Amino acid sequence: MPCPALPDGFDFTDPDLLQDRVPHPEFAQLRQTEPVRWIPQERGITGFDDEGYWAVTRHADVKYVSTHPELYSSNLNTAVIRFNSSIQRDQIEIQKMIMLNMDPPEHTRVRQIVQRGFTPRAIRSLEEALRNRAREIVATALEGAGPDGSFDFVTNVAVELPLQAIAELIGIAQKDRSKVFDWSNKMVAYDDPEYAITEEIGAEAAMEIVSYAMNLAADRKQCPAKDIVSQLVAAEDDGNLSSDEFGFFVILLAVAGNETTRNAITHGMHAFLTHPDQWELYKRERPSTTAEEIVRWATPVVSFQRTATQDTELGGQKIKAGDRVGIFYSSANHDPEVFTDPDTFDITRDPNPHLGFGGGGPHFCLGKSLAVLEIDLIFNAIADAMPDLTLAGDPRRLRAAWLNGVKELQVATPAKG
Repeated sequence: MPCPALPDGFDFTDPDLLQDRVPHPEFAQLRQTEPVRWIPQERGITGFDDEGYWAVTRHADVKYVSTHPELYSSNLNTAVIRFNSSIQRDQIEIQKMIMLNMDPPEHTRVRQIVQRGFTPRAIRSLEEALRNRAREIVATALEGAGPDGSFDFVTNVAVELPLQAIAELIGIAQKDRSKVFDWSNKMVAYDDPEYAITEEIGAEAAMEIVSYAMNLAADRKQCPAKDIVSQLVAAEDDGNLSSDEFGFFVILLAVAGNETTRNAITHGMHAFLTHPDQWELYKRERPSTTAEEIVRWATPVVSFQRTATQDTELGGQKIKAGDRVGIFYSSANHDPEVFTDPDTFDITRDPNPHLGFGGGGPHFCLGKSLAVLEIDLIFNAIADAMPDLTLAGDPRRLRAAWLNGVKELQVATPAKG
């Protein structure tokens, strides 16, 4: 099998690369010629004491790694594929308290508790409130647009509904949502020099979220309410979360439930406005398949990682115990062996077995139903109130190692007056 002609030093987790683009041409090369490929890195540059990782690019292989936690651990090195060289190992170790970075059976215990808040009944109970919030968000953005009708879609629309949904779900006061937004931004934006955020500031932001959540948990223990927090922390035993476990769960919500959904919404809007035929189709028919295609197209999390627990084989390659394995959802979601015309944005795509919510297995996205609901509600509201929205500038991408993030997207409605 010929080796793909990647440039020397090419690294799919390079923040400068992802600030510019998602490397779909290079993913395509690897899927065709070397679907599991060793990517060398300078020792210590990523926060890990090794010399690289295996890039896994085919849909089938990403699913296999995701569904075999006994072979590929989320806990040994966490699921985050790249930190930076300044992080200390103890800072990585503390992140193992987040459910994303646990393995069964501990992961199973915690997930069984927190999934109480994500039952179909729990999500349905939020729908009407979130529908009203979506309409209010869009109306407020429209009202606040400049004289030329322009505004930043990210800060005025995309960030709001995910934050308000989290607040609605676990009882965070709506007045505090900007704090959560700021803290979650600091946690993931340490690679972007525009924000001048260090690992230390990111760690401080994480601790702010934990502290806020622990205080919320303590309040509910003292005075239970009819909300999910009371259900999760009412009594500290095997069937409930301790205060610190609840704190780290809120960190997961702040990143996995906020950053990812708002980036899906932003990429979805950009996709619609650069594929006007799909926007017209959506406004006319509102297909129920839309949200899933937006998530496939956007794939907000480019990659996570696992660490091999033993010597094994994948895609014809010998994987050694302790090797890090990068699972690239962005590549899997464009695999032509699975998707017809994968580079086409098609909101009627069905079936759509994308891996934008994870590759299955224990870490399949707990909040998938909530994310799909949010995406459906916000685009329905936009189509009703801003049917003539247009692009007013290119997206400004986040400099990050594993997120497909957009920090600004200027759009415009017809000028006022």
